[in-house]
Amino acid sequence: MRIGIDRMAFATTNDYLDLVELAKERGVDPNKFTIGIGQDLQAVVPPTQDIVTLGATAAKKLLTPELEKNISTVIVATESGIDNSKASAIYIKHLLGLSDFTRTVEMKEACYSATAAIQFAKGVVALNPQETVLVIAADIARYGLNTPGEVTQGAGAVAMLISRNPHILTLEDTTVAYGKDIMDFWRPLYATEALVDGKYSTNVYIEFFLQTFTRYQQLTGRELADFAALTFHMPFTKMGKKGLEGLLKDRNDEVAQRLRTQLTASQLFSRQVGNLYTGSLYLSLMSLLQNSDLRAGSRIGLFSYGSGAEGEFYTGILEDGYEHYMNNIQEELKHRHQVSVAEYEKLFSSQLGMNDRDIEFDVTNDPLPFVLKGQKDHQRIYEAK
Repeated sequence: MRIGIDRMAFATTNDYLDLVELAKERGVDPNKFTIGIGQDLQAVVPPTQDIVTLGATAAKKLLTPELEKNISTVIVATESGIDNSKASAIYIKHLLGLSDFTRTVEMKEACYSATAAIQFAKGVVALNPQETVLVIAADIARYGLNTPGEVTQGAGAVAMLISRNPHILTLEDTTVAYGKDIMDFWRPLYATEALVDGKYSTNVYIEFFLQTFTRYQQLTGRELADFAALTFHMPFTKMGKKGLEGLLKDRNDEVAQRLRTQLTASQLFSRQVGNLYTGSLYLSLMSLLQNSDLRAGSRIGLFSYGSGAEGEFYTGILEDGYEHYMNNIQEELKHRHQVSVAEYEKLFSSQLGMNDRDIEFDVTNDPLPFVLKGQKDHQRIYEAK
């Protein structure tokens, strides 16, 4: 039985910041951001949006009444949880109007957990072929204003349906997971912004990719020539390049050139949105599929990484007509609203965060279909517009 990704959809906020403008305001050479980090634009989050609203918006784009009938489980992968107890998946299920006879759960392991969610979903479908699992990777990356990590912020959600006979990508059986207890990035319970050792984290990322890919080769006997493309978790797009070059080194043959070309295609959307944490790998996959000419039957490698640290390398085979089962991301990104650095700073500081008081947001100008109206009696209030 073939099991894999049947449909995909992406959602982000309506506002964005030009990082050249941010660089000028911070007194930094813009090339440090656009070339050194590999980012051009960054999603800006208004207080009316969070992982629940973004996740529900992404899922709404791919659901139909017929598809909803088969959904047995909703898994939300995030490191931007809004409650230490209640799963964000429950809120999303309610906003989407899914059946109450639906399993809902939230998963966490830094940026990696969406991959674990997909593997778990594959197991659910293997046991119950008539069922479909909705996996949502939703996050808001925050490092603080005027900090070294500011340029690698971002926000968005990728929603995926995992089912038998998928229309986008059939997942192959061999996967390699690799983990160590490492403090390269973490966010204590008392903090709204992450703590990170950037250079160390990059080195760990490359190590984990090489470890998992080498182990995969040992298990399967496959070579680089067997891959049409490799996709990477991209908290910033230069990270994916570092991973690929760590493998290719000085190699410059036809296979290496092809993989570098496809990497560029996979970076395009992340350059315009920023860091999605759990969704970054899957936005890079969608970018690859919408900005390249891959054919059905192509094998794609996926490297997932989450600080702390967990990595996994796995593969999928591209299905015929895959391009018809995703939303057109580039077209949607064209219609966003650019904000100034001052507006971005105001919105950044207006988030609900760790606030215990009642608050009501003005949702009038938020164009997304789901909004966070505020908080009352310590409960978040959501609305489907």
